[in-house]
Amino acid sequence: MSPDDLKREAAAMAVTYVQPGMRLGIGTGSTAKHFVDLLAERVRGGLKIVGVPTSEATRAQAQSLGVPLTTLDETPELDLTVDGADEFDPGLRLIKGGGGALLREKIVASASARMIVITDSSKRVERLGRFPLPVEVAPFGVEATRRAIAAALKSVNCSGEMILRQTSGGATFVTDGGHYIFDCSLGVIPDAEALACALARVPGVMEHGLFLGLADAIIVAAPNGVEVIGSPERRTSR
Repeated sequence: MSPDDLKREAAAMAVTYVQPGMRLGIGTGSTAKHFVDLLAERVRGGLKIVGVPTSEATRAQAQSLGVPLTTLDETPELDLTVDGADEFDPGLRLIKGGGGALLREKIVASASARMIVITDSSKRVERLGRFPLPVEVAPFGVEATRRAIAAALKSVNCSGEMILRQTSGGATFVTDGGHYIFDCSLGVIPDAEALACALARVPGVMEHGLFLGLADAIIVAAPNGVEVIGSPERRTSR
């Protein structure tokens, strides 16, 4: 099976946990795109749900397929979020943000009673850090913020190259919220919780791509089958 086939397998299992009447957070990225396609098939079959998209790209896809949408202002408490991940470890810690939607993704996940992550086995690591950690920042004073982020990384024994994300055309990448993203190539993160706290204290940092304590289950598709890690049907408080 191709990597894209594996992503669709994970998305197909995630759809089975969607129940009538649910308020859904709908993620962003290549795996979440499969989830939206499969969710739309169930909606066309009569499933009644309402979704909150985590990006303008997801909103456009869902609208085009007839998935009913709302906003967090109208529906501030969600039953379930289904989203992808760029990396996950055995403790269900995640790195997200490769698609540039990490701030909205974290807001939506935090507003949800449960979060199911859909991914493939290539994203599994023993320690987070192989995937560059995205850090979303305000455009104002971006060089000062870059230096403060570097100091925060050093304070928790992390180091590596920090690159301001660019588009394929060479322009600075801008998120849906009008922010920039630094991609921090750290290799291994010794203490993800300590790093999350250090980054949260930096003025100018809007959010970082460490998703800690948010995922209830991870659906992992591999060539030999689909594995579910955690408890996809358990309700938790945020």
